[in-house]
Amino acid sequence: MTAHTNSATAGRPGRRPGPSTTRQAVLVAARARFATDGFTATTIRRVASDAGVDASLVMQYFRSKNELFAAVMSIPADALSRFSAAFEGPDELLGERVVRAFLGIWEGDVRSSEPLMATLRGAIVNEQANEQLREFLQERMLINAVASRSVDNASLRAGIVSSMLVGLVVGRDLVRVPTLSEAERETLVRLVGPAVQSVLVPPPEDERTGR
Repeated sequence: MTAHTNSATAGRPGRRPGPSTTRQAVLVAARARFATDGFTATTIRRVASDAGVDASLVMQYFRSKNELFAAVMSIPADALSRFSAAFEGPDELLGERVVRAFLGIWEGDVRSSEPLMATLRGAIVNEQANEQLREFLQERMLINAVASRSVDNASLRAGIVSSMLVGLVVGRDLVRVPTLSEAERETLVRLVGPAVQSVLVPPPEDERTGR
């Protein structure tokens, strides 16, 4: 990975000849940066510097670091939007909406599901891919959960829900536990949704204690 990065850096011209080449250069630089630094430590400014372009130009192609990561990992931006949309609206049945959206992305059209499954398979055997996937899932969960809701231990809750959902996909689509792989998606939504709901939207203190 280091040799590839150094080679790309050594051959980098100061100015890109066209939009298509520039976008590809940004993707190559971002892929190397995400691989070496992970999702959290990677910044748009660092990627732009690696690609030999201005950070503003990177933002013209990719509106955020999340979208840049999605492009690098070949995850369609609309898949991110569908997952984010699950957090919109009232807290009622939030858990079911999140589980339904998550499974829909991982098990839906191949543009979304195949890159995600490839990333997940890589994460199982590769620590860098593992870190990228972990950080990406937790940050996206945290951004959405915190954006509209104020809860204690938000980061911990985001991590718990991310682990629950990834574990469900691993058991259902990679390990293929018979009862999970054969279950209807809506059955899983009804069973897992309340557990996710209890983590993302804890009941008021007086309801938990009976006071």
